[in-house]
Order: sequence, then structure tokens, then C-alpha cells
Amino acid sequence: MVDDDSLQAADAFGHPKTLLAAWGLRPKKRYGQNFLMDRGSARRIARLALDGATAPVRALEIGAGTGALTLALLDEGAGVTALEIDPELIALLRARRELDQARIVEADALTFDYAAYGDDSAWIVAGNLPYNIATPLMLGLIEMERGPASLTVMIQKDVANRLAAKPGTPAYGSLSIAVQYAMVVERAFTLGPRAFYPAPKIDSTVVRLLRRETPAVHPRDVSLFRKVVRAAFAYRRKTLANSLILALGIERATIARAIAASALPPECRGEQLDLHAFSRLADAMADEQL
Repeated sequence: MVDDDSLQAADAFGHPKTLLAAWGLRPKKRYGQNFLMDRGSARRIARLALDGATAPVRALEIGAGTGALTLALLDEGAGVTALEIDPELIALLRARRELDQARIVEADALTFDYAAYGDDSAWIVAGNLPYNIATPLMLGLIEMERGPASLTVMIQKDVANRLAAKPGTPAYGSLSIAVQYAMVVERAFTLGPRAFYPAPKIDSTVVRLLRRETPAVHPRDVSLFRKVVRAAFAYRRKTLANSLILALGIERATIARAIAASALPPECRGEQLDLHAFSRLADAMADEQL
């Protein structure tokens, strides 16, 4: 049982290390817990998340931790639903009186029913995402029907580089295309390890992903477009043609016709193609009845 005086002192300060100590808790590696310690950074994330949003804002926070961003979102006037997988942190969050206006939900972010939460209404996502689930989580939210209008998230710096990467650069890949197809990518700011408890071994970057009114390109078959993109980067050291042949199991002559119909050089590589080129290629492969 937490001592009331200790809890009040920890709440007044709001520092993750102090709050965890008051509850006799330690960060758990299995949940990828690295808690943001800087209130100013939490406020910056909250304000960025709500910038330009139409009031009232429904904000879904992923990975509430000890509540630093939860409180910042509440202070900015958002209606907050905060997801947290750790039952011990759920108890801590629900005991913090300044978070009473937030709906605290014990849930795994990878299996949470986002469609039911969205309920055909506008919503946004914010959070300090655990590094080990950030990529599949973002992709799922980006590609879902009636998904969030924006995601303002803290992720590892190298993943942020991949989201914003341009063709011909080392960071450019299938993730870059999947995100940029549906979202406008804005890099906000980067924080070093000392901004977190415990300190990770890498830098973290806050990015804001804004959903486009319409996708950046309009391939006839979106599922085929995504399949072609993934296949093009499956064997990065090989040419586009060889990567597609190996990943899709399609005859070389068929791939050669599709590449030629897309007005692409026969020896090009996947990392050289922009969204429009991939859209043309997917349509050409659809013409081959693939």
C-alpha cells in the first residue's frame, strides 16, 4: 500500500523516478519502459499534437507510463483516453488525482480495438512509443480505415529518419513509402538519452504524421501496390527486377514487361523509385494480371 503523504509528494512533483519510487516500482524491460522526465518536452508534444485540431479533441495516448504526457494533453484541453499495458502503472495512473479527467485503459496497444474507439469520429494519437513495437503499431494505425487524423509520437531517431527519407538515400525503404503514401511527415525535435528514465542507448525523435486528404498517389489496386513495394525492398542489394522475381516468384519476362511499361530503366533498384514510379509499376503489374 502506498503511503498517502509519499504519493501526494510524488504527485506534486510529477517526476517519473519519484513516482515510481513512491510506489516501489522499477522500469520493466519487457515493456520497453523509458519514461520522459522533462515536463517542457511533454508540453511541446501535447501542443504539437493538438495544433490545428478541431475542438473538442479526442486524443488517444499510447503508453501512458507515469502520466507525464497524459497530464500535458489534459492541460491543453484534450479529452484523453490513455492506454497502458502495465497493471502496476495502471494503478499509479488511476491514483493520480490530477489525471481524474482522463480515461485510463489497461490494454495492449498492438491488440486494442482502435476501430471501436474511433467510432467514425475524428481522433488523434499521441505517445512515447516503446521502440520494440513502434513500427508495426504506426503502420497499423496509418493503414486502417477511418484511422487517426494525426499521430504525434516519440520514436527512435533512426526510425524517424526512415519515415521522412527520400529516394536514393540509405534510410529510404518500404516503411518510407507506406507512411508517405497516406501521411505528411513532420520531424519536430530530438531528445538525447538523458531526457528519459532509465536512459536508453539511442536518441529519440518526435514526429508528427498528418493524414492526407487523399493519398499521395492513386494506384488502381492498393493492396498490389503495397505488395510490390515490399517486394522491391526484400533484396536491397539486387536490382528491382531480381528482387521482384525472388520475392514474388514471377517470371523474369513478366517483370521485364512491367518495368518497361513503367518507363523505368531495366537495371534500376527499388530505392531509386519514388511513390509515383511505384504506382506506375503496380498498375503495369496489374495489367499483367498478377
